[in-house]
Amino acid sequence: MIGFYNYTVILTYMSLLSALLGTHFAFSQNYVLALFCLMMCGFFDSFDGIVARSKKDRTVEEKKFGIQIDSLVDLVSFGVFPSLIAYSMGFTEPWCFLLFAIYVLGAVIRLGYFNVVEETRQQQTSEKRKFYQGLPVTSSSLIFPMIYCLTVWFPIHVVQQIYFFGLGVVGFLFVLDFKVPKPGLKGILAMIGAGAILLAVLVINGYVRMGR
Repeated sequence: MIGFYNYTVILTYMSLLSALLGTHFAFSQNYVLALFCLMMCGFFDSFDGIVARSKKDRTVEEKKFGIQIDSLVDLVSFGVFPSLIAYSMGFTEPWCFLLFAIYVLGAVIRLGYFNVVEETRQQQTSEKRKFYQGLPVTSSSLIFPMIYCLTVWFPIHVVQQIYFFGLGVVGFLFVLDFKVPKPGLKGILAMIGAGAILLAVLVINGYVRMGR
């Protein structure tokens, strides 16, 4: 069997499986669980690099493999998956694919560019990256659940339209050249806390709507 099989890739694969499960929930119109799966993708991605770096005897091939599968999984989890959620909401008209294209192309261009730049940077220095260029694709794991939380104040069809058009904005920000500070461990924990709050809002609001 080709490939590298050790604990350093487990969280990356968990992110992919979470996206696949979330796709099932999205097409079952269970958007709360679908967005929960998207948030779990972000959770797994937050720690996969830390876990990978804990293995001190990784070969050059293992490191490169890790970079490649991380980007491939990110494309599915944070590029294709959020688009499928919007598609399952009923945005299936031909013109809708323009925004889907902007979003997914923005994600794939950013990830491909990051792979090239990051490999070059690692060859030149061992310092950790302090800034991202453009909006990281993993930010979608918080942005889109946050948008859906607007159902607390607005009708669901309005929120779904905001979600859909938000794809175009976020896709553009993926490739816009501006600096975004890379969070440390405290920043990651803060985002996990924010994610827990978002999840609580989604779940509570979902139960309220079911009760109606």
